[in-house]
Amino acid sequence: MLTKEQVDRLRDPIDFAAEVAGRTLRFESTWGLFSPRAIDEGTRLLLDHIEVGPAADCLDLGCGYGAIGVALAVLAPQGQTLMVDKDFIAVDFAERNARRNRLGNARALLSNGFDQVPADLRFDRIASNIPAKVGKELLAILLHDAQARLRPGGRLYVVTINGLREFMKRNLKEVFGNYDKLKQGAHYTVGMAQRGD
Repeated sequence: MLTKEQVDRLRDPIDFAAEVAGRTLRFESTWGLFSPRAIDEGTRLLLDHIEVGPAADCLDLGCGYGAIGVALAVLAPQGQTLMVDKDFIAVDFAERNARRNRLGNARALLSNGFDQVPADLRFDRIASNIPAKVGKELLAILLHDAQARLRPGGRLYVVTINGLREFMKRNLKEVFGNYDKLKQGAHYTVGMAQRGD
């Protein structure tokens, strides 16, 4: 059993550095958030294969503590990056991590999918590490909303566990009319769909 002092130390934010988007960035996280001690393998694979222009407006959908969103803000310094999550602790840490890395072009918002994202906002890139247990109903909502919120030619990048890759491919083809498998690793697959002009 842990002592009171050990438990109290567990309450402290987890602090780590990661090489992301060509820079060493510092992150804070906490227990209860996804992959709290390091950027996970799936997110890293996605970040290795995403193409983002310097002026792109980006959305990190289901941001957790902001690993993808912070990287997008670094890659697109002339654009704006919005990070959304339905977990208020995640949003708090994503906001902290944007400030911590001096990214004035990134902010975090509490939102279940797109429900709190201002209706007039449009994006050039949307990226998400889709949870394995997202469920087909919520996935349908997220993909349809993402397609509606992308500018013409905008892209949705997703990473999923390999067991969901065919399911994701079918759903992206149904919603976007296209799908491109960018990389299949040992455990994760990165896919991309593009909104037509």
